[in-house]
Amino acid sequence: MIYLTLFLEFFKIGLFTFGGGFGMLPLIEEAVIAHGWATAEQFYNFVGVCESTPGPIAVNTATYIGTMQGGLLGGIVASLGVVMPSFIIILLIVSVLKNFAENRFVKAFLKGVKPVVVALILSTGTILLAKAVGYVSLTEFSTNWISTAVFAILCIVWLLAKKVWNKKLSAVTLILISAVLGIVLSLI
Repeated sequence: MIYLTLFLEFFKIGLFTFGGGFGMLPLIEEAVIAHGWATAEQFYNFVGVCESTPGPIAVNTATYIGTMQGGLLGGIVASLGVVMPSFIIILLIVSVLKNFAENRFVKAFLKGVKPVVVALILSTGTILLAKAVGYVSLTEFSTNWISTAVFAILCIVWLLAKKVWNKKLSAVTLILISAVLGIVLSLI
């Protein structure tokens, strides 16, 4: 039964979200907590792990949650569930509608969806930042000095690279810097 539940939940998430993995995170969080698969704190730890591994965050999160709940088969089932809607939709679009992008209804639909995608991504980023620096709830804040220091140092490094050296740091570089900083600060 867990396999069917994993597939259906992640299929629903894949079917009703736009904007990629970060747009999916609020729905994934809701499903994970509602089913008791993880607490909110555990979920944000999962997201941190999934974000630091190669691949799309939604697929990584589905694989991680699925594996935690149903072993290897659970990971496969959850991953298939989250990617299947996109696969089916793209297959239909390519095979049936050659001029799909030029359709006025499609254009209108995308114009309507873009603001919610931006809002979901912004909301997820804000929540992840708040959790990283210690936000627990509206009445509780437990400062995570290592995460706060890493965030502050990364902001300074990014600004220096951009404004002083006229360089744009890649996401890989920022992840590597933050990993080294996290290790060094944890040892202090």
